[in-house]
Amino acid sequence: MMNNREFNTERRRLCIAGTALLGSSFFPSIVNAQASSGTFRIGALNSITGSGSSYGVGMQKIIIAMAERINALGGAGGRKLEVFAEDDQTKPEAGVLAAKKLLDVNKVGAILGTFSSGVTLAVMPLTDAADAILMNTSGAPSISERNTKGFSWRFEATNDRYGRAFAQAAKNNGFERPATMAFNNASGLSNTQGFKEAWEAAGGKVVQSVVYEPNRPSYRSEVQKIIEAKPDVVVMGSYLQDTTIILREWYQSGYDLRWIMPNWAGNEALIKALGKDVCEGVLTVGTISNEGSPALEDFNTLYQKLTGNPGSTNSYASMCYDMVVVLALAMEAAGPNASSVEINAKIPEVAGADGTVVHSFEEGREKLKSGKISYQGASSKLNFDKRGDASPDFSINIIKNGVIERQSRVQV
Repeated sequence: MMNNREFNTERRRLCIAGTALLGSSFFPSIVNAQASSGTFRIGALNSITGSGSSYGVGMQKIIIAMAERINALGGAGGRKLEVFAEDDQTKPEAGVLAAKKLLDVNKVGAILGTFSSGVTLAVMPLTDAADAILMNTSGAPSISERNTKGFSWRFEATNDRYGRAFAQAAKNNGFERPATMAFNNASGLSNTQGFKEAWEAAGGKVVQSVVYEPNRPSYRSEVQKIIEAKPDVVVMGSYLQDTTIILREWYQSGYDLRWIMPNWAGNEALIKALGKDVCEGVLTVGTISNEGSPALEDFNTLYQKLTGNPGSTNSYASMCYDMVVVLALAMEAAGPNASSVEINAKIPEVAGADGTVVHSFEEGREKLKSGKISYQGASSKLNFDKRGDASPDFSINIIKNGVIERQSRVQV
């Protein structure tokens, strides 16, 4: 896999109409900066560095690969896709700078793949002002509230739904004295707030709530504050890097408790960093990909080819796979030379609850000739609601002897 330094060198000059993909690396071809009437420009804005980097590289590779595939099929709506790739560094400030470049310099009509809620919320005013489509994998409920123009499409579950899934995990495992720890950003705070609201609505009490700042070398004081409240479980709104530090310092304390966290923090990388003993009994919660779907099978094959890793290790990349297909189908439905506004209006018609079910761009393009379609993707069935949100199911998992096993599947 390309390392971050190499990736960042390439990303500033990446513009593809057709990208050669060899093994786990890609080599961009440089095209004229002036868009032609035969192309539609999209920005791949992903977390190549920062706390979302364990997912962002694979997300960006999938966007590029799927754009190449659409182009090989003749394009969508009579146009080829050009991809301009940028790194948001999992930071709102960097995301804004990158989005401005994509919108003002590269003149993209859509931005795909923002991961962090903070980045998505910071970029939304820019895409709204430009009438550009924004497809994201973020969870903050405020994204829906601010989606007043209807240009934002969320492929991930909202964090308040994550919170309800956390509460279900705590209930299923018999916990009675939960505490919460939240990374101080929109995603972390809304995760734990969603849990607290669901837990208290069922008559429970949260014994301690701690908010911590990013990029700290140690969280010993925050961990000690949690331990003093004597909880039996801690619910996390966190990322992989900070979770790794927190669990290491908790384990060194010797205090006996359990952890519930989102699957982007509690994954194979956490086990690798800390070892199976530290991670034993950790519960993780995450959305479930569209199991049994031909789209998921295709995504898994493609992701393995691009990265050398199973598709199951990056559910956010499956969302990016779906983003390109949905965008291309909406372009096809809108017709030749359609504007981003016209393309955006077609998204509910190709990925809503109604219509003939399809699982690929090729199938969808054919079925569009005879009426409305419902693309059901690799990440979920999508079925976007009026707020532009998809509604995937959740998996509650447990780490046993260094292996992540599913406990149950839930709808919340």
